[in-house]
Amino acid sequence: MIHFKLDSKTIMTQDEMKQAVAQEALNYVIENTIIGVGTGSTANFFIDSLAIMKNKIKGAVASSDATAQRLKLHDIKVFDLNDVKQISVYIDGADESDNDLNLIKGGGGALTREKIVAAVADKFICIADESKLVDIIGKFPLPVEVIPMSANYVSREIVKKIGGTVKLRDFTTDNGNLILDISDLEIVHPKAIETILNSIVGVVTNGLFANSSADVLLLGTPSGVKKIVGKVF
Repeated sequence: MIHFKLDSKTIMTQDEMKQAVAQEALNYVIENTIIGVGTGSTANFFIDSLAIMKNKIKGAVASSDATAQRLKLHDIKVFDLNDVKQISVYIDGADESDNDLNLIKGGGGALTREKIVAAVADKFICIADESKLVDIIGKFPLPVEVIPMSANYVSREIVKKIGGTVKLRDFTTDNGNLILDISDLEIVHPKAIETILNSIVGVVTNGLFANSSADVLLLGTPSGVKKIVGKVF
């Protein structure tokens, strides 16, 4: 692992910042409850950290098959969401966040299940390194999960309604669907864009978490973990 030196001080790598926020997120885990766990590299750091307190929780609901497998490797009980009445907290990463905690998620392809688990949870804690915080989201391609037969139609409707450049990802979701990635966007009104995209026939959901954004963003920085609290937390 490479460290860069500045003024004789060690600068944290991106992975070290992810590890720091993963550790900090343990403070939001409520004992004797079922929690929700997201998908991606930062979520994987959280799962590995969660292993030290696995006996203090009842188990977890996973947002993807890959997350379920990683939880099971740590002997953390995985629940089907249909068997769960309540999730105390959902902890997951993000591909981008603005200062109002509107997120783009789905770089790993699990956006639909992530959005469902987040909706069930009492609180959503987002964990990320500082590179994910931007003034205006949209530089990271926005994923849209679609029913396979609708892909071409949805692509045309996206360009017509919000613009951007649409590309079919070479990927099949855990739900058996396809993903369209929209680039060349500046998403100034994320709530409106999320609603417009979800209104297109054939769209399962899109990777904007704006109408139900994160409650807290834990941001890994070289000087430690920064907390940004949502407007309604």
